[in-house]
Amino acid sequence: MNIDPVSVVNAIKAVVPATVSLGMQQAQRNEYIIKILKSLNLDPIQPPKDFEGIYVYALIEYGVFQADYIHNFFRNKEIKKAFAKAFAENALSTNNKEWNTLKDEAQKAKIDLAQVQEFHQVFVSLAKRSKNPGEVLPNIPTELTEYSPYPDEFKALIEEKIKAFCGRKFIFDEFDDFLKKHTKGYFTVIGDAGMGKSAIAAQSVSKYKAICYFNIRAEGRNTPEQFLQSIRHQLINRYQLQNADNDNLPSLLTKVNEKLTVGEPLVIVVDALDEVEQPGSGNLLDLPKNLPEKIYFLLTRRRYAQNEKRLLTEEVPEQQLDLTANKYESWNRKDVTEYISTFINDEQEHPGLKAWIKKRNIQPPYFIEQVAQKSENNFMYLYYVLPSIARGDYQDLSLEELPEKLQGYYEQHWKQMEMDSPDKRTNAIILCVLVEVGKPISCESIARITGRDEYDVLELLNKWLEFLRKQKQNQEDYYSIYHQSFADFLRNQPSLKREKRNNNIDWQEVQRLISDSNDQLWASLKSGEEEDE
Repeated sequence: MNIDPVSVVNAIKAVVPATVSLGMQQAQRNEYIIKILKSLNLDPIQPPKDFEGIYVYALIEYGVFQADYIHNFFRNKEIKKAFAKAFAENALSTNNKEWNTLKDEAQKAKIDLAQVQEFHQVFVSLAKRSKNPGEVLPNIPTELTEYSPYPDEFKALIEEKIKAFCGRKFIFDEFDDFLKKHTKGYFTVIGDAGMGKSAIAAQSVSKYKAICYFNIRAEGRNTPEQFLQSIRHQLINRYQLQNADNDNLPSLLTKVNEKLTVGEPLVIVVDALDEVEQPGSGNLLDLPKNLPEKIYFLLTRRRYAQNEKRLLTEEVPEQQLDLTANKYESWNRKDVTEYISTFINDEQEHPGLKAWIKKRNIQPPYFIEQVAQKSENNFMYLYYVLPSIARGDYQDLSLEELPEKLQGYYEQHWKQMEMDSPDKRTNAIILCVLVEVGKPISCESIARITGRDEYDVLELLNKWLEFLRKQKQNQEDYYSIYHQSFADFLRNQPSLKREKRNNNIDWQEVQRLISDSNDQLWASLKSGEEEDE
């Protein structure tokens, strides 16, 4: 882009009145910026991909209501050259040799150093939104090639969910329409267990470059404190917020709103509100009743009774999309059949599935139709059943004998493992421990709680691994329940009722085993401390 910064300053002066009240500045800032960009034949939504172009955009975004001496400083060719060198040295840092040179020039011009940093923040934000962040400068750091890198705590989950994602266009069409119609708001996707809400949330994080939080009850990651800490960290890092380490969510969002450039909304995705642990009757996760402009929340949750609603707002647009509604049934079925078809055709990843179908002389369209019907449009059912067929777990079964619905799949696996037999009682306790602990736990800890040999525990966990999430913590494998629907199945399993009769598991007994184990561990630690003394 070849636009002289002097022309930019002249355009700013031509559009913006000489005197504008603070209130009018806040209300009409974006309107003036758009007018200035259009007067220069620039796209108000999409910044270009070159350094020169982004510098021009930054000069407009930052300089719209600034004094002449600020305009004169940043339009100066030598200052632009110094900024280019400083940016090339380390785009996200304001503490290197080149930046020190730039700061010296600012001091000579009696420019507050904070203003140089503010201009830099606007430039970085625009660079991230450009057509190709990696081309802003040849050696731009990798931090800028991703507008919103996934938080480390959710990176593996998001990548897993979006890897095989397909369909759901109707959801994103409605959300895009919501973004166009409203300047802020809450948009909630509602559905039953296994309908793909977490996958939708993960895809939304990728599609909208969103800030995100995934409530996971099975991992003990579902409290307001954890949510705020994660969101705060993400917002501070993305928008370089100052003095925000102890801010609550409304304060953070207000600060972010001041950083957002034209055409740059912020979407915050929050998955599984139904898994939040929070007493009282206030908004879950203390979500704000009011939102600043250009701030949107995309929420997911299971259905609940209207009197259980815990999202109260004040003059903030709200919209709900219930996946179980009749009007979406055909769309859900279309997405399910597309998912099955994609799975079948991925012979490199799942070669056994086509072989299973061919061996039974089944036409693929008929297989797709029947499995979709058995799934009742439940993606979690497909997540389990299709890989099981591909692995050869159903060699002795016909298509008609495949399990019905997600609950049927859990029950069939339960029977295959002979979990109702008397000698499997202690195996069931191991699974119950995972449910009761409610967070990732090591094989060693499970063995200590249940009094079982560690090898036996590991063998049982491996047999149920498809229902578990295994992750590394301190160089050791930790296990938790993969999906809340499986935890619900275990709690409602007839032989795992809370009443202790016949050979049933007594859940209070499981709680006692966990409590006793913790007491013993504490006692041993205390004893060790006394010996040290």
